[in-house]
Amino acid sequence: MNNRMENMKRLYRIISNIVITMVVTVMFAFVWEKWLNVLLDRPFLTLGGTTMIVIYMVIAIFFIHGFGGYEIGVSRISHASIGCALASFIVNFLMMVFTVMMVGYRRLVPGIVVAYLELFLGDVLILFIVTYFLTWLYRRIFPPYQMLQIHGEHVNNLDHKMGLRRDKYVIAETVMDTAPFERIVERIDKYDAVLINDVPSELKNRILKVCFDRGKRVYFTPKISDIIVKESEELNLFDSPLYLSRNTGFSLAQRIAKRTIDIILALIGIILTSPVMIVVAVMIHSYDKGPVFYKQERYTIHKKKFMVIKFRSMIVDAEKNTGARLASENDDRITPIGRLIRKTRIDEIPQFFNILKGDMSFVGPRPERPEIHEEYCQKVPEFDFRLSVKAGLTGYAQVFGKYNTTTYDKLKFDMIYVQKASILLDLQLILLTLRVVFQKESTEGVDESGKVR
Repeated sequence: MNNRMENMKRLYRIISNIVITMVVTVMFAFVWEKWLNVLLDRPFLTLGGTTMIVIYMVIAIFFIHGFGGYEIGVSRISHASIGCALASFIVNFLMMVFTVMMVGYRRLVPGIVVAYLELFLGDVLILFIVTYFLTWLYRRIFPPYQMLQIHGEHVNNLDHKMGLRRDKYVIAETVMDTAPFERIVERIDKYDAVLINDVPSELKNRILKVCFDRGKRVYFTPKISDIIVKESEELNLFDSPLYLSRNTGFSLAQRIAKRTIDIILALIGIILTSPVMIVVAVMIHSYDKGPVFYKQERYTIHKKKFMVIKFRSMIVDAEKNTGARLASENDDRITPIGRLIRKTRIDEIPQFFNILKGDMSFVGPRPERPEIHEEYCQKVPEFDFRLSVKAGLTGYAQVFGKYNTTTYDKLKFDMIYVQKASILLDLQLILLTLRVVFQKESTEGVDESGKVR
């Protein structure tokens, strides 16, 4: 029964992806044939028009996938809708430039821009309706998993987080890991899925085997060692199974490619955001006549220190009396302009210069202050592991976590990146970062006590 349900879900998502793709493709085909093709000196006939439509569709598939627009039934409606909207913007912008180059007449440019702008707005409206309907229908057809949580002695709020997605998960019962194993097995049989929430490795392995035997879906919180071995390579050298965990990070060729991409994107970023930087600089200086930029010592790869550059979002000498501490949700040290630029991530833009200099990469673990890093290491000694790669403007923890994500969970995200690091993953994370900008929850601060929740 479980396999049949999972196959139905996969089929539904495939059909949903096809529907989303066809919606944007058909809308472009209509606009192309009605308004754009006729602008060419020699309008494309059937083959040429079909080629343009196929090119649009391929680019759309790439960006919709990259921004998470195909995650119907997996992510929130807002995430899928924002992903589709961002993909539509980039695809239509690229095709607009392509069309302008093909037409070649300056006087026709305004008409082309208007046509693609209308197409983009139409895409946003129709795709929101489509993603909303497809997600609503998915939730009606496929009820949430009734789950058993097996909890260890460490207290966390994972069950609360999963409870916020009652469309997908319902934790119907919780059993402590100290319960007799026979009772745990008995309760497993009564539910669709099992959440193994921070239990000792030996017990986790026993539970995993029971769930495999019974065909039960399992969710579990990984240990650092789980993440390290996850990307291991299978070796078939002997008559015994063997896995190799290289733990070497990027190869020389990948490092060269990554650095080249960093330089190119940093230069493009500086050029494109220069008007924004000028306006923000004037606003910050006009508010209190203080410095525009804020420099702070941070760690990058192998604990190398550098001075990170950000737009100043707090009052001058914000830590004069308090010392180093993270910003809280209602921190009175943050200026009104600072709240705006922090919410929109504009305060991070000057880090393009850090990337250009080579202190940072576009993608990597968040650069932490030395004193805060050492404080984290006292609680979680493995926190040093994340510095095996260069610090980044964005990264796994920045995309999938929040500002107030716990230290240990941030480390897990960073270690996932360290183990999976590749140029393709970097490009995907850069695209997803644009979606994160529109997600309010990703910028939440720590609570007033200064503790990361």
